[in-house]
Amino acid sequence: MDVQPQQAGESGAESAGTAVKPLPSVMAGAPVGVRPCSIAAALQVVGERWSLLAVREMAYGVHRFAKIAGFTGAPRDILADRLRKLEATGVIERRPYSEHPPRHEYHLTQAGRELFPVLVGLLQWGDRWAVDTPAVAFRHECGHPLRMESGCGHCEGEITPQSLSLMPGFPRP
Repeated sequence: MDVQPQQAGESGAESAGTAVKPLPSVMAGAPVGVRPCSIAAALQVVGERWSLLAVREMAYGVHRFAKIAGFTGAPRDILADRLRKLEATGVIERRPYSEHPPRHEYHLTQAGRELFPVLVGLLQWGDRWAVDTPAVAFRHECGHPLRMESGCGHCEGEITPQSLSLMPGFPRP
């Protein structure tokens, strides 16, 4: 595979004087095998329906098990399992609110709160492609209907597979 890691600060068009191939041509041309991937790792943590819906409810301010179950429609045994997994992976934390009987509320950790833009992205995609009429609409604090857009944090350019080049093993920002 003819890929050169791009140094931080270099343009996407050139790297060390050689043209950088767009992401689709590099990735499609790679030898076939299971790719190590942060998307796959994230889906191991939150990629199941009831997990994301539970995170949605906590983001909406719903913290007690019965209400989370009611608003998501999740079977109680499956929801309990998903909440345990989300807690074990650091996405949520349990906080006691009653000693007799022992009861806990579920709250998002920093990792869980950072999933909210992902949920908004899924919501917008679902509004466009999965439902005839959206069930809810949101207004941002600026007063306008919510329309989340993603762009490069440096140049604000649109993010597409064609606008990206591969930087293997690049450290976290």
